Amino acid sequence: MSRTPETRVSTSPSPRSTGDIAPSTGNQPPAIPRVLSIAGTDPSGGAGIQADLKSIAAHGGYGMAVVTALVAQNTHGVRAVHTPPPEFLAEQLDAVSDDVQIDAVKIGMLACAENVDVVDAWLERTPVPAVVVDPVMVATSGDRLLDRSAEEALARMLRHADLVTPNVPELAMLAGEPVVRAWPEVLAQAARVAERFDTLVLAKGGHAGGDAVRDALVSASGVIAEFTTARIHTTNTHGTGCSLSSAIATLFAQTGEWASSLERAKSWLADSIRHGSRLNVGSGNGPVDHFAALWRRAAAPLTPPQIAEKWWSGIADVRGAIDDLRFITGLTDGTLEGDAFRHYLVQDTLYLRDYSRMLAAASTLAPTVDEQQFWASGALNALAGETAVHAHFLGDLSVVDTAAKAAATVAYTDHLAATAARDSYAVLIAALLPCYWIYVDVGTRMLPAAAPDTPYLPWLRTYEDPAFADASTRAIEIVTRCAAEADAATRERMWRAFRISAEQELRFFAEPLEVVAVR
Repeated sequence: MSRTPETRVSTSPSPRSTGDIAPSTGNQPPAIPRVLSIAGTDPSGGAGIQADLKSIAAHGGYGMAVVTALVAQNTHGVRAVHTPPPEFLAEQLDAVSDDVQIDAVKIGMLACAENVDVVDAWLERTPVPAVVVDPVMVATSGDRLLDRSAEEALARMLRHADLVTPNVPELAMLAGEPVVRAWPEVLAQAARVAERFDTLVLAKGGHAGGDAVRDALVSASGVIAEFTTARIHTTNTHGTGCSLSSAIATLFAQTGEWASSLERAKSWLADSIRHGSRLNVGSGNGPVDHFAALWRRAAAPLTPPQIAEKWWSGIADVRGAIDDLRFITGLTDGTLEGDAFRHYLVQDTLYLRDYSRMLAAASTLAPTVDEQQFWASGALNALAGETAVHAHFLGDLSVVDTAAKAAATVAYTDHLAATAARDSYAVLIAALLPCYWIYVDVGTRMLPAAAPDTPYLPWLRTYEDPAFADASTRAIEIVTRCAAEADAATRERMWRAFRISAEQELRFFAEPLEVVAVR
């Protein structure tokens, strides 16, 4: 369903029914509007309050619900209605409004005159920026859903309405006229209703045949905006009226514009109707799929850059904790105790020996020659290049041969070894990635901040090696592409392995000062 160029705008709407106005509070529209539905229930979930809450949520609102009637219905129709005492309806309304600021109200089924009077009195004493009324008066079958006294009470209550969304028979009842079917007559009748109740009216043209459906926002002065859309041939139309009116209420609370809210709500509803059949709910007129667009986005494959951003932000707490470690700040300003740095070098050398084995394992499992070569090269560099740097500071690597692994080293290498032994190539390389990514990130930020006289400057300068940065970038590309191509379960295991390794990096950096402190 898409809007056609046929959109007409009236230049002189009535004062109350102007097409594009800000909410009456005069405040900035809320980012998350609090929208109250006052309506009956639908235990099958497609209409009534259940549909309202789904529509509100689908448009980014916080939905609240006050129940007017308990309705036994399904996709075939209504079987019975139980109406709680009006006093209880009043209690529900006051309980919400006494505590929560309400940005919009959608009113649906009220069931009886007593309920209408309760809602009327509540609206009289409760300022609400926007009130949308879906006057549940006549069923699609033509059956009257309100008695004469309730219809009269509803007519009185409409003085509080900003927008009324009747079907064609309900429009005629509000006008006190016979039902009309021709579209020009529907528009004229809607204008008379708008004038009578000083409100906007949504005139609906879905009753007419043909492949096009017309809907219009009408004031006493005439049509404000008219939309012509393609008809969707489906039986999944249960609850469309409820869903549309609550969607408009939510969008208006965000934008303060009726015409644009209607246009967006109609586009959303068309998409929801189009995908309703996949829900496979009921054997009658099924519900619409309120969250079709949301579920599509959730199911859409993530791109490698999106995964990289998600994972990196997902360890922001770990990275922040690493930055705050005295080991890191001490390396930068030169205040780190020599014993702590020596402990770190020994343990890092022990770690790199096992890390090299895990890189070699990744090379063995890699599905392409390019990836085999990359991980194999990483394994060689871990032993040769990195070990040479350690030897520069330790003087003699024989001390490493007689040293025992500290707790952090054991935990980290055990995690990598267990991942290699029990899980897939994809999960293993995700576990290997933080050693590349975090080291480059930390090192490249430490070096510019380093004190000129820090004894650890030669160590920090190792991070200037372009090959080191290039290897990190390539590792990120390989892992995130693999994650993008993986199924959801594998991708989740990859993320968990990545996160655990990041936490192990934090522990590895923190341990040297902890060990020295207890000596």
